[in-house]
Amino acid sequence: MASESFTPVSMPSALRFDLLARCSTTKARAANLTLPHGPVQLPLFMPVATQASLKGLTPEQLEATGCRLCLNNTYHLGLKPGQEVLDKIGGAHKLQGWKHNILTDSGGFQMVSLLKLAQITEQGVRFLSPHDGTPMLLTPEHSINLQNTIGSDIIMQLDDVLVTTSPDHAPILEDRYPEFLKQFFKDLHAGDKSMYPDWAVEALKTVGVDLME
Repeated sequence: MASESFTPVSMPSALRFDLLARCSTTKARAANLTLPHGPVQLPLFMPVATQASLKGLTPEQLEATGCRLCLNNTYHLGLKPGQEVLDKIGGAHKLQGWKHNILTDSGGFQMVSLLKLAQITEQGVRFLSPHDGTPMLLTPEHSINLQNTIGSDIIMQLDDVLVTTSPDHAPILEDRYPEFLKQFFKDLHAGDKSMYPDWAVEALKTVGVDLME
């Protein structure tokens, strides 16, 4: 597939991955991942603090275990306390008293787990709050914006979750692919440093997308 020509621009990365050791038999790896809130040793167990609150442990106790990365849920934090409150507080690090790294999901998992409360549209996912029925439209842009407000160190993009038991879903995804490429190039040419253009270009090449005319 051809598209408009693009010359990748090198820029410093906020992330660093250092491979420390590899098992010659299983190919398992030990590595160090450097993130904005410090290094993380891999592999690791990542606890889930869905609403910026870990059940059974204080932030200090979690830190004492050596944990340097926990997970927060974008959809649930977007509902409560909400983006406006998160913005005033200064993000989820301050909300939960956690000075280390946070990974957030995109809200895509709720497209499956809360399917009865969700409707997938061309614009995004329309949810009804499980608390009071308040509607919420989660678009790819809104998901990223929410995660930026949360202050996440590792952000996930909102994608359309494949329903393997429904073959009729595949043509819908094929129809959306050109729109994805259109938005991708728009963001890439906007000079957004979070796009990591070098990585993005190489990733697209691996799936057969040629960026040069």
